[in-house]
Amino acid sequence: MGRRFNYYEIQVDKAKIRKQQSSIETQLTRGGTSVDNKAWFKQAGFGMMVHWGLYALPAGEWQGQRMPTIGEWVQSYFRIENATYGRLADVFNPILFDAEEWVKLAVESGMQYLVITSKHHDGFAMFHSKVDPYNIVDATPFGRDVIGELAEACSKHGLKLGLYYSQDLDWHEPNGGGYHHGHTNAGSMSWTNDWDYADNEKKDYTQCFERKIVPQVEEILRGYGDLCLIWFDTPLTISTEQSRELVQLVKKYQPDCLVNSRIGNEMGDYRSWGDNQIPDEYMEDGLFETPATLNDTWGYKSFDQNWKSAEEVVRLKNHLNSRGINYLLNVGPDYLGRIPAPSQEILRQAGKALSA
Repeated sequence: MGRRFNYYEIQVDKAKIRKQQSSIETQLTRGGTSVDNKAWFKQAGFGMMVHWGLYALPAGEWQGQRMPTIGEWVQSYFRIENATYGRLADVFNPILFDAEEWVKLAVESGMQYLVITSKHHDGFAMFHSKVDPYNIVDATPFGRDVIGELAEACSKHGLKLGLYYSQDLDWHEPNGGGYHHGHTNAGSMSWTNDWDYADNEKKDYTQCFERKIVPQVEEILRGYGDLCLIWFDTPLTISTEQSRELVQLVKKYQPDCLVNSRIGNEMGDYRSWGDNQIPDEYMEDGLFETPATLNDTWGYKSFDQNWKSAEEVVRLKNHLNSRGINYLLNVGPDYLGRIPAPSQEILRQAGKALSA
């Protein structure tokens, strides 16, 4: 994470901010009715990331064992067969989910945008997909489209919405990507589902790409209003042509929607730094963002209480912003749809400090 900084050490360069704001004022588009997303992103500064899915139910544990790594990887870490993991959907009923509460928390914390997982590596869609019934509306007793509800709440409260979509890894699919790369640096976790589908030599990512990835990305582009960005991830298998196809798909339906660099193959409108990466140098040209955790996981883990303090959040946010980098800070809601109380308290305290 890099060295720690004194709370008052980091001061955002006001001259640079004024220059950025002046630039935005000159980049209005469509008759002044909207702001160019590149100009907006340059000064956005702070966003909320949300990792939420079926993995919130096991909460980092399986059959009495706790995983030491990130909670959203529970299926891979414990090598849970799809037939078993899929039964989590039968009981996934986050009755305390309230899109308005989430959005208000982000706004209160001084955030300008929210990015939520529409589909993570487990292949389960958190939106109503007609491409695959393995989704929150068709496969769970909850039966509500949380992406749709968040889109409405964001629009109501003036918060921009972006959607995360795992375009390469998909453990629910026999031809999901990652099969050329073996196991992760965590050892037991495989990039691809080689517990249900053991023969990696027979896998063909192109089938998954054409049958599921492309049509689902089209669904999220067409179904949830204006999106500020699509947040792709982990481009291990995707070809240059396939990355280009997804970028073109995004621009076809939403020309102003940004694409992050994790689309792969040196494409994208802005660079996503590594997870929790805190560069020291100033970024002169281009758009940049660091995705980061509040504790040691992205998806909810009931026993991970290693929280950053509000003071540290403010320090890191100011440090990154002074170097031209947005701070995309994650929360991991639980299986009932609640953002953990410590996360809420930290973010509200940080928001008060930032607005002082």
